Amino acid sequence: MSVRKSAYVVPVFIFLWIAIALLSGGAGRESGRAEKDGVLAEREVRNYQGEKLSSVADFSENSIHGPQRIDREKYRLRVTGLVETPQTYTYIQLVKERPAYRKVITLDCVEGWKVKIHWEGIRLRELLAESRPKASAKVIIFHAHDGYTTSFPVDFIMKNDILLAYRMNQAPLLPERGFPFELVAESKWGYKWIKWVTEIEFSDRVDYKGYWERRGYSNGGSLNEDFFDR
Repeated sequence: MSVRKSAYVVPVFIFLWIAIALLSGGAGRESGRAEKDGVLAEREVRNYQGEKLSSVADFSENSIHGPQRIDREKYRLRVTGLVETPQTYTYIQLVKERPAYRKVITLDCVEGWKVKIHWEGIRLRELLAESRPKASAKVIIFHAHDGYTTSFPVDFIMKNDILLAYRMNQAPLLPERGFPFELVAESKWGYKWIKWVTEIEFSDRVDYKGYWERRGYSNGGSLNEDFFDR
Protein backbone atom coordinates (compact mmCIF):
# COMPACT_ATOMS: atom_id res chain seq x y z
CA MET A 1 0.00 0.00 0.00
CA SER A 2 2.79 2.43 0.86
CA VAL A 3 4.53 1.66 -2.45
CA ARG A 4 1.40 2.48 -4.47
CA LYS A 5 0.98 5.75 -2.53
CA SER A 6 4.56 6.81 -3.22
CA ALA A 7 4.20 5.99 -6.92
CA TYR A 8 1.17 8.26 -7.05
CA VAL A 9 2.70 11.17 -5.12
CA VAL A 10 5.88 11.38 -7.24
CA PRO A 11 4.11 11.87 -10.60
CA VAL A 12 1.86 14.53 -9.05
CA PHE A 13 4.92 16.36 -7.70
CA ILE A 14 6.60 16.20 -11.13
CA PHE A 15 3.42 17.48 -12.81
CA LEU A 16 3.17 20.41 -10.42
CA TRP A 17 6.88 21.24 -10.86
CA ILE A 18 6.51 21.27 -14.68
CA ALA A 19 3.37 23.40 -14.48
CA ILE A 20 5.07 25.98 -12.23
CA ALA A 21 8.12 26.07 -14.49
CA LEU A 22 5.99 26.61 -17.57
CA LEU A 23 4.02 29.39 -15.91
CA SER A 24 7.18 31.06 -14.70
CA GLY A 25 8.75 30.86 -18.12
CA GLY A 26 5.64 32.31 -19.73
CA ALA A 27 5.58 35.18 -17.27
CA GLY A 28 9.22 35.87 -17.94
CA ARG A 29 8.70 35.95 -21.67
CA GLU A 30 5.70 38.27 -21.31
CA SER A 31 7.62 40.57 -18.99
CA GLY A 32 10.48 40.79 -21.45
CA ARG A 33 8.13 41.51 -24.35
CA ALA A 34 6.32 44.19 -22.37
CA GLU A 35 9.56 45.92 -21.46
CA LYS A 36 10.83 45.80 -25.03
CA ASP A 37 7.64 47.21 -26.53
CA GLY A 38 7.38 50.06 -24.07
CA VAL A 39 4.14 48.78 -22.57
CA LEU A 40 3.12 49.90 -19.09
CA ALA A 41 5.77 48.63 -16.68
CA GLU A 42 4.06 50.17 -13.66
CA ARG A 43 0.60 51.25 -12.63
CA GLU A 44 -0.51 54.66 -13.83
CA VAL A 45 -1.46 57.31 -11.26
CA ARG A 46 -4.99 58.69 -11.35
CA ASN A 47 -4.50 61.68 -9.06
CA TYR A 48 -1.75 64.28 -9.12
CA GLN A 49 -1.46 66.94 -6.42
CA GLY A 50 -5.16 66.61 -5.70
CA GLU A 51 -6.15 66.78 -9.38
CA LYS A 52 -8.15 63.85 -10.78
CA LEU A 53 -6.65 62.40 -13.97
CA SER A 54 -8.12 60.41 -16.82
CA SER A 55 -6.85 56.91 -17.61
CA VAL A 56 -4.87 55.69 -20.59
CA ALA A 57 -7.92 53.49 -21.18
CA ASP A 58 -10.09 56.58 -21.76
CA PHE A 59 -8.50 57.30 -25.15
CA SER A 60 -10.28 56.29 -28.34
CA GLU A 61 -8.07 54.50 -30.86
CA ASN A 62 -8.43 56.59 -34.02
CA SER A 63 -5.00 56.49 -35.67
CA ILE A 64 -4.84 56.24 -39.44
CA HIS A 65 -2.99 52.93 -39.75
CA GLY A 66 -3.42 51.51 -36.25
CA PRO A 67 -0.89 51.42 -33.38
CA GLN A 68 2.75 51.34 -34.48
CA ARG A 69 5.32 49.03 -32.91
CA ILE A 70 8.74 50.67 -32.70
CA ASP A 71 11.93 49.04 -31.42
CA ARG A 72 13.47 51.47 -28.95
CA GLU A 73 16.97 50.17 -29.70
CA LYS A 74 16.63 50.98 -33.40
CA TYR A 75 14.62 54.18 -32.95
CA ARG A 76 16.11 57.49 -34.10
CA LEU A 77 14.64 60.99 -33.95
CA ARG A 78 16.01 63.26 -36.69
CA VAL A 79 15.92 67.06 -36.74
CA THR A 80 16.26 68.14 -40.36
CA GLY A 81 15.55 70.89 -42.89
CA LEU A 82 16.52 74.53 -42.51
CA VAL A 83 18.96 74.10 -39.62
CA GLU A 84 22.68 74.73 -39.28
CA THR A 85 23.41 71.42 -37.55
CA PRO A 86 21.02 68.54 -38.28
CA GLN A 87 20.74 66.12 -35.37
CA THR A 88 19.96 62.46 -34.83
CA TYR A 89 19.04 61.20 -31.35
CA THR A 90 18.57 57.75 -29.86
CA TYR A 91 15.79 56.96 -27.41
CA ILE A 92 18.27 56.76 -24.52
CA GLN A 93 19.80 60.13 -25.37
CA LEU A 94 16.40 61.76 -25.28
CA VAL A 95 14.93 60.08 -22.21
CA LYS A 96 17.92 59.45 -19.96
CA GLU A 97 20.36 62.24 -20.75
CA ARG A 98 18.29 65.43 -20.50
CA PRO A 99 15.93 67.09 -18.02
CA ALA A 100 12.35 65.86 -17.76
CA TYR A 101 9.44 68.29 -17.57
CA ARG A 102 6.00 67.47 -16.22
CA LYS A 103 2.60 69.06 -16.68
CA VAL A 104 -1.10 68.15 -16.48
CA ILE A 105 -2.70 68.97 -19.85
CA THR A 106 -6.05 68.04 -21.38
CA LEU A 107 -6.29 66.60 -24.88
CA ASP A 108 -9.52 67.60 -26.67
CA CYS A 109 -10.52 65.41 -29.61
CA VAL A 110 -12.71 66.67 -32.46
CA GLU A 111 -14.78 63.49 -31.94
CA GLY A 112 -16.11 65.02 -28.73
CA TRP A 113 -14.12 63.28 -25.99
CA LYS A 114 -11.33 64.65 -23.83
CA VAL A 115 -8.72 63.29 -21.39
CA LYS A 116 -6.75 65.02 -18.66
CA ILE A 117 -3.29 63.44 -18.36
CA HIS A 118 -0.09 64.04 -16.41
CA TRP A 119 2.54 64.23 -19.15
CA GLU A 120 6.30 63.91 -18.80
CA GLY A 121 8.83 64.57 -21.52
CA ILE A 122 11.34 66.86 -23.19
CA ARG A 123 10.81 70.60 -23.50
CA LEU A 124 10.92 70.73 -27.26
CA ARG A 125 12.34 74.22 -27.78
CA GLU A 126 15.43 73.28 -25.77
CA LEU A 127 16.00 70.20 -27.91
CA LEU A 128 15.45 71.98 -31.22
CA ALA A 129 17.71 74.89 -30.30
CA GLU A 130 20.63 72.43 -30.53
CA SER A 131 20.08 72.27 -34.30
CA ARG A 132 20.36 76.07 -34.66
CA PRO A 133 17.33 76.78 -36.90
CA LYS A 134 17.93 79.16 -39.79
CA ALA A 135 16.13 82.52 -40.00
CA SER A 136 14.40 81.31 -43.16
CA ALA A 137 12.57 78.56 -41.25
CA LYS A 138 8.95 79.55 -40.68
CA VAL A 139 7.26 76.20 -40.10
CA ILE A 140 8.08 73.01 -38.20
CA ILE A 141 6.75 69.84 -39.80
CA PHE A 142 6.39 66.73 -37.62
CA HIS A 143 6.63 63.31 -39.28
CA ALA A 144 5.37 60.07 -37.74
CA HIS A 145 6.45 56.46 -38.21
CA ASP A 146 3.16 55.68 -40.02
CA GLY A 147 3.47 58.57 -42.50
CA TYR A 148 1.19 60.96 -40.61
CA THR A 149 2.27 64.62 -40.56
CA THR A 150 1.20 67.93 -39.07
CA SER A 151 2.85 71.34 -38.76
CA PHE A 152 3.14 74.45 -36.57
CA PRO A 153 4.60 77.92 -36.90
CA VAL A 154 8.16 78.00 -35.59
CA ASP A 155 7.19 80.58 -32.96
CA PHE A 156 4.53 78.30 -31.45
CA ILE A 157 7.09 75.60 -30.70
CA MET A 158 10.07 77.82 -29.86
CA LYS A 159 8.24 80.30 -27.61
CA ASN A 160 6.08 77.90 -25.58
CA ASP A 161 6.74 75.02 -23.17
CA ILE A 162 5.61 72.34 -25.59
CA LEU A 163 6.51 68.79 -24.55
CA LEU A 164 7.58 65.78 -26.56
CA ALA A 165 6.21 63.21 -24.12
CA TYR A 166 7.49 59.74 -23.28
CA ARG A 167 5.46 59.13 -20.12
CA MET A 168 1.83 59.66 -19.17
CA ASN A 169 0.36 59.39 -15.68
CA GLN A 170 3.87 58.51 -14.52
CA ALA A 171 4.02 55.35 -16.66
CA PRO A 172 5.72 54.75 -20.04
CA LEU A 173 3.73 55.45 -23.19
CA LEU A 174 1.91 52.50 -24.69
CA PRO A 175 2.42 51.77 -28.39
CA GLU A 176 -1.23 52.79 -28.80
CA ARG A 177 -0.42 56.18 -27.31
CA GLY A 178 2.57 56.92 -29.50
CA PHE A 179 5.59 55.16 -28.00
CA PRO A 180 8.28 56.31 -28.02
CA PHE A 181 7.09 59.96 -28.31
CA GLU A 182 3.86 61.90 -28.61
CA LEU A 183 3.71 65.66 -29.15
CA VAL A 184 1.72 67.34 -26.37
CA ALA A 185 0.33 70.17 -28.50
CA GLU A 186 -1.13 72.22 -25.66
CA SER A 187 -4.07 74.47 -26.68
CA LYS A 188 -4.50 72.54 -29.96
CA TRP A 189 -7.09 69.98 -31.09
CA GLY A 190 -6.14 66.33 -30.78
CA TYR A 191 -5.27 65.83 -34.46
CA LYS A 192 -2.27 68.12 -33.88
CA TRP A 193 -0.99 65.78 -31.11
CA ILE A 194 1.07 63.64 -33.47
CA LYS A 195 2.19 60.21 -32.20
CA TRP A 196 5.24 58.02 -33.05
CA VAL A 197 7.31 61.08 -33.96
CA THR A 198 10.41 60.17 -35.98
CA GLU A 199 11.40 63.42 -37.70
CA ILE A 200 11.10 67.14 -36.96
CA GLU A 201 11.69 69.25 -40.07
CA PHE A 202 12.26 73.01 -40.20
CA SER A 203 10.79 74.44 -43.41
CA ASP A 204 9.88 77.67 -45.21
CA ARG A 205 6.68 76.11 -46.60
CA VAL A 206 4.14 78.30 -44.81
CA ASP A 207 1.34 76.73 -46.86
CA TYR A 208 2.25 73.17 -45.77
CA LYS A 209 -0.72 71.02 -44.75
CA GLY A 210 -0.57 67.73 -42.87
CA TYR A 211 -2.76 64.64 -43.13
CA TRP A 212 -6.02 66.02 -41.72
CA GLU A 213 -5.30 69.58 -42.77
CA ARG A 214 -5.29 68.45 -46.42
CA ARG A 215 -8.74 67.03 -45.76
CA GLY A 216 -10.24 70.31 -44.60
CA TYR A 217 -9.18 70.57 -40.96
CA SER A 218 -7.82 73.88 -39.70
CA ASN A 219 -4.08 74.26 -40.16
CA GLY A 220 -3.87 76.26 -36.93
CA GLY A 221 -5.83 73.69 -34.93
CA SER A 222 -6.43 76.07 -31.99
CA LEU A 223 -9.04 75.05 -29.43
CA ASN A 224 -10.59 78.51 -29.47
CA GLU A 225 -11.38 78.15 -33.18
CA ASP A 226 -13.51 75.82 -35.28
CA PHE A 227 -11.38 72.80 -36.18
CA PHE A 228 -12.85 72.54 -39.67
CA ASP A 229 -12.15 75.17 -42.34
CA ARG A 230 -15.44 76.18 -43.95
